[in-house]
Amino acid sequence: MKKEFVVIGLGRFGGSIVRELIEQDADVMAIDKDSERVDEFSSIATQAVVADTTDEAVLKSLGIRNFEHVIVAIGENIQASILTTLMLKEIGVKKITVKAQNDYHAKVLDKIGADKVVHPERDMGIRIAHNILSNNVLDYLELSDEHSIMEIKANHKLAGYTLIGLDIRARYGINIVAIKRKDDIIVSPQADMEIEQEDVLIIIGSDADINRFEKKMMN
Repeated sequence: MKKEFVVIGLGRFGGSIVRELIEQDADVMAIDKDSERVDEFSSIATQAVVADTTDEAVLKSLGIRNFEHVIVAIGENIQASILTTLMLKEIGVKKITVKAQNDYHAKVLDKIGADKVVHPERDMGIRIAHNILSNNVLDYLELSDEHSIMEIKANHKLAGYTLIGLDIRARYGINIVAIKRKDDIIVSPQADMEIEQEDVLIIIGSDADINRFEKKMMN
């Protein structure tokens, strides 16, 4: 069976989620108060609806509680985002992901029971900053407020050494969980594996430990 999602708010963020979910062969109900936005997605989403999601009766009439995951991607209207999240919790939606505008908004969403709160602008800013600071940082994903995963390209300080020789876990408190080598991905690499120039290391750890590693080994 196809996975079923609802995306509420069809701005740049919500719209990109709808397109990607459809691309991944999911069923998506796309909702917005703006009829022009809904028209734009009527030929893309499985179902596109003009609706005010701060109205509990409207949510119930759309059968949203039957969907496994609802993404609230409402843009500037923080009040509508909070009220919609509350209504979704009250009607019994199992999983709710909500876009936060700022840290205060995120705290409120946490308190009212959002399952996952995302900060797309902040997360992208962090990712770009890491990429600017080091040409070797290819990607960056925040796992929590204090832990992240990073993809880095091996430089001259790493190439030619084995994992046990570098002793990164003991020295920096981070773990290399996989190595991309050309078209191969080596998961849980052996301690005696030698790193080659252009290898991509996938590392995981606390932000503080990753930052220490970056400063010492990536510059």
